[in-house]
Amino acid sequence: MKKVVLTLIFVCALLGIAQAQKVYETKYASQADIKVFVTKYQSQADLKVYKVQYESQANKDGKWFFVKYESQANKKIYFVDYESQADLKIYFVNYESQAGWRNTSKSHLLR
Repeated sequence: MKKVVLTLIFVCALLGIAQAQKVYETKYASQADIKVFVTKYQSQADLKVYKVQYESQANKDGKWFFVKYESQANKKIYFVDYESQADLKIYFVNYESQAGWRNTSKSHLLR
């Protein structure tokens, strides 16, 4: 019985860590939860992001699904022009396997 309870707790914790990243791009910085800057090089980024085509594919950090409506999003983001304005620096990768955190100290921004 103890093993079952511990297993359930472990699975629930994992599900909480690997939340879907459904994001909505706002028109104004004041509407956003997070201000994001897109870097030129992945070595400059806090998070490497892969844009997925389907919501069900956004199953780990770094895999983002862009939604059409604000109410569908887990987080609202605004893309800034300057690195100094950003809460989070990202780099868009070409392959799903490359997505993930480079600087985990910023991971609280997407929780």
